[in-house]
Amino acid sequence: MSEYHFSEDYYDYYRATYRITINTDAHTLTLYKNDVVFKTYTVAVGKASTPTPKGTFKIINKAVNPGGPFGARWMGLNAPNGDYGIHGTNNPGSIGKDISNGCIRMYNANVIEVFNLVPIGTVVKII
Repeated sequence: MSEYHFSEDYYDYYRATYRITINTDAHTLTLYKNDVVFKTYTVAVGKASTPTPKGTFKIINKAVNPGGPFGARWMGLNAPNGDYGIHGTNNPGSIGKDISNGCIRMYNANVIEVFNLVPIGTVVKII
């Protein structure tokens, strides 16, 4: 009796794909699963003097408990001219405001949820 081995293509076909859109005016991060809105979260974004960069980027690194003001998780973006990312916060009162140095801040429980779903390489569109 021979064994059948599924190819990686088979698994990729059935694996969910995620993408993220961040609307800086609305202070929202929308997570899409297979191109359908999966969940929307309230976020903090950059203040006028240090705005969140606009464009289409990718998550290039991830860290658990990065320390400092970054809360429970960090997801770094390949945005130019700075070290920008989506991260938690040790200042939950800042969520929903234009207050960061350009990063996207989330409540720690929310950033953990997103972190556990999206892989490195996930597309992040900031509008």
